Amino acid sequence: MPRVCAELVDVYVFRRAPGVEFLHLRRVGGSMHGTWHPIMGTIEPGEESPACARRELKEEAGLEAGDPAWVGFWALQGVHPYYIARRDAILLTPRFAAEVAAGWAPRLNEEHDAFRWVALADVPRVFMWPGQRAAIDEIVRTIVGGGVEEAAMRLSQE
Repeated sequence: MPRVCAELVDVYVFRRAPGVEFLHLRRVGGSMHGTWHPIMGTIEPGEESPACARRELKEEAGLEAGDPAWVGFWALQGVHPYYIARRDAILLTPRFAAEVAAGWAPRLNEEHDAFRWVALADVPRVFMWPGQRAAIDEIVRTIVGGGVEEAAMRLSQE
């Protein structure tokens, strides 16, 4: 029987410059070497998911609350369930969105060797996993689109 784990978070960084764009990072090393992803990270023992997401933003992209480029931070409603055969595990991944100012650029750590901004129109062909595209759709509908749930999902605005 596969085990069920909730040990990772995803953070989708976006900007409105002039259209909506999403940050994509290219991973180095490990089984995902050379693939492009949003910010992803492992929840440390005793750490809450939002704190992990904030920590990963700082570690992987050099962004933290209080930075002049920080616009807002939200917990998405959708939790990504997916199966990893080599671990025989079902992962449940909480998702977050962070909006940054138009001119901001990430400062990458050793986990990544490149970044790119992906225009909303290019998301379907560039983001490789259906779950990633679903998270982006949620961001566009509820945060960018100003849905009634945006205020309830917002965790901070510094």
